[in-house]
Amino acid sequence: MIALKLVLEGLGLGFLLYLICAIGIRNGAVGMVHLYDQKVQERVVQLGLSTADEIRKRSVLFRSLCLPGYLIYVLICVYAINGARGFFEGFWQGFLILSIMNLIDRFLIDEYWVGHTKAWIIPGTEDLRPYITAEDKKKKWIMGTVGMALLAAILSGVMALILK
Repeated sequence: MIALKLVLEGLGLGFLLYLICAIGIRNGAVGMVHLYDQKVQERVVQLGLSTADEIRKRSVLFRSLCLPGYLIYVLICVYAINGARGFFEGFWQGFLILSIMNLIDRFLIDEYWVGHTKAWIIPGTEDLRPYITAEDKKKKWIMGTVGMALLAAILSGVMALILK
């Protein structure tokens, strides 16, 4: 039963990520250009579609609101809803939720939505496609596995100390 609950919570977190992306590109993909390669960002500025300052502000907003929001979501699911106690219980639950979200991000958002639809194309930057290069994908897979495990371990360690 807990495994099904964790899968649903991971899907929920993936859906939140999807919503944030959908809201970010609602007026065009330039709204999320801070997630693109530096060359794309520079081209967007050259084309007058945005400014470097606006891109920086969106990046800071994304990092300061969304990322902590994801972590709070995981903590609420693992500790408040699922009642995890101790390091290992919190770690594996948090890691599973984050890993499901990571799979949604890698396959549905990055690979399909960004890579195979027109929703994320920024006019005037088509020659810079693919927006997510093989090197970017490699980094994202490493961060999505090692990084999510590390993140789950840190969250679980902190919570294990707090809940002693």
